[in-house]
Order: sequence, then C-alpha cells, then structure tokens
Amino acid sequence: VQLQASGGGLVQPGGSLRLSCEASGSFFSSAAMGWYRQAPGMQRALVARISSSGSTDYVDSVKGRFTVSRDNTRNTVTLQMNSLKPEDTAVYYCHMRRPGGTEYWGQGTQVTVSS
Repeated sequence: VQLQASGGGLVQPGGSLRLSCEASGSFFSSAAMGWYRQAPGMQRALVARISSSGSTDYVDSVKGRFTVSRDNTRNTVTLQMNSLKPEDTAVYYCHMRRPGGTEYWGQGTQVTVSS
C-alpha cells in the first residue's frame, strides 16, 4: 500500500487549504483513514479520522474548522482546512488502518500558516 498526500503549502491565518491522500490497493473502502500532524518538537498526533462507514472524529482544536471526507471510488481521503491558525502549522500525514490492524503512513505534507 502506498499513500500519496498532496495539497500542503503556505497560507495566511484565516485562510484555507485542502489536503488529499490517494491510496493504492483494492481495500481502501474497508479501511479507516485519518490525518495526523507533527509540529517541530512535538509528537505526531491525530487531527481527524473517518471510518469505513463514514463516521468522523476530530481533535477538539480543529472541530468546526476542518472536515475529513472520503471518496471510495477514487481511493481518496481529503482534509478541508478552513480558518487556519498559526498553531496548525505542522507536517500532515495521511494514515490508513486496515480491519486486521495493519497500518500505513503517507510521506507527509508541510502546512505552514503564517503572515
């Protein structure tokens, strides 16, 4: 399995970015997908996740600003990030967990929120 993330970049506070992650393989629809982030000097932490059935979960700090979604026809999970804050600056990683517990990580994409 390969997870290819894209969409990071530099944005001003209050701006928006959309991250996408495309997965290879034929079992995307049965996998739970998520986005994690890691800021300098910090541990990698969950931002948002979406189950195979479409239920979602968010860390409190992004609720109301970020939206995670999936398109099983395109093997893609997306993180729409609005009202971005400087504290959202981090490397964002796409994550997959298959039903048997096997996990995969994407390569990470940098998000920088700065004026």
